[in-house]
Amino acid sequence: MLEQLARYDTKLRQLEQKDRRRRLCAEAGVDFSSNDYLGLAACPRLAAATMAALERGVPLGAGGSRLLRGNHEEHEALEAEAAAFFGSERALYFGSGYAANLAVLSTLPQRGDLVLYDALIHASAHAGLKAGRAEGVAVRHNDAEACEEAIRRWRQGGGIGTPWIVVESLYSMDGDRAPLQDLMAVADRHDGFLFVDEAHASGVWGPDGRGFATDFEGRENVLVLHTCGKALGGSGALVAGSGILIDYLVNHAKPFIYSTAPSPLQAASLREALRILREEPERRQRLHRLVRLADGLSAGLLGASSGSQIQPVVVGSNGRAVALAERLRRDGFDVRAIRPPTVPAGTARLRISITCNVKEDDVRALFDHLAAALAEISS
Repeated sequence: MLEQLARYDTKLRQLEQKDRRRRLCAEAGVDFSSNDYLGLAACPRLAAATMAALERGVPLGAGGSRLLRGNHEEHEALEAEAAAFFGSERALYFGSGYAANLAVLSTLPQRGDLVLYDALIHASAHAGLKAGRAEGVAVRHNDAEACEEAIRRWRQGGGIGTPWIVVESLYSMDGDRAPLQDLMAVADRHDGFLFVDEAHASGVWGPDGRGFATDFEGRENVLVLHTCGKALGGSGALVAGSGILIDYLVNHAKPFIYSTAPSPLQAASLREALRILREEPERRQRLHRLVRLADGLSAGLLGASSGSQIQPVVVGSNGRAVALAERLRRDGFDVRAIRPPTVPAGTARLRISITCNVKEDDVRALFDHLAAALAEISS
């Protein structure tokens, strides 16, 4: 081994000793790990719309940045239709949710502002805050009063900028909801902004799948991120907000300015996904029935449930989480172990994801096998 590689190998071995080394694993078994909540990723209607777009000449690649030749009419059509669907003034399409969070939080909060972010916010938000100019302060999970207290302390200490409250509407590892009404009230009282990441709510919750922030979208002090790679079955993310904020991102957000534009063909596909949300409510209805079933089974087995399509099984140790996931995979269920640093130390877990890709019998069978695995693998 090259001497220069030794330090990397050492760190990988250290991860191995802590049961934290990650490996790519092919999909196998019944899907209880994806975020394809509505089953759109392989939906025939979405595939047909994509083929039709190809046939009418929509290109696969953009060929450049949106500010150069990469701006395609399909991008603009998607953004206009998404803004109308979600109830915002404007929307901007990014290649990924990570890039969108990075762009927003490294660009919009200014020097002298205060960003209050939920303690369990996504890693992409942390990356944006680190790259930005505003002060960032973590607040207790789902605690609007903690945001209020932090703003008051900041003002008393001489803070004169604008406060930003940054949350997810539905948390990806716990499946619990943010108190958006209370957080919106805090933002309003202190002339602040509320930025809501709807990654796991878009398409699944709210009228027509508009998300949990639907009552606030369109307000000038609200910015919302709608991920396209989960319930919408594609890839990328839409940032929705006021025209001024969107124009500011176009002019100042480096992840937008210096990235090749997302695929115009993907934009065309997502336009169809938005139509499906409106025209096929039975997909959400079926998913919600599956969620209620999983909720009941989880409450019976674990004594707790999330009330959402994300059902965590917190087991504590990394090794036990990995062993349980491997056991379930052998039994024919694709469930993944989630370990630190994705979740806090000591809270390694299985993340069970309920999607329209499974049947009610699959959900029952999973929890039967999970009960046996938990009894067998105790540490």
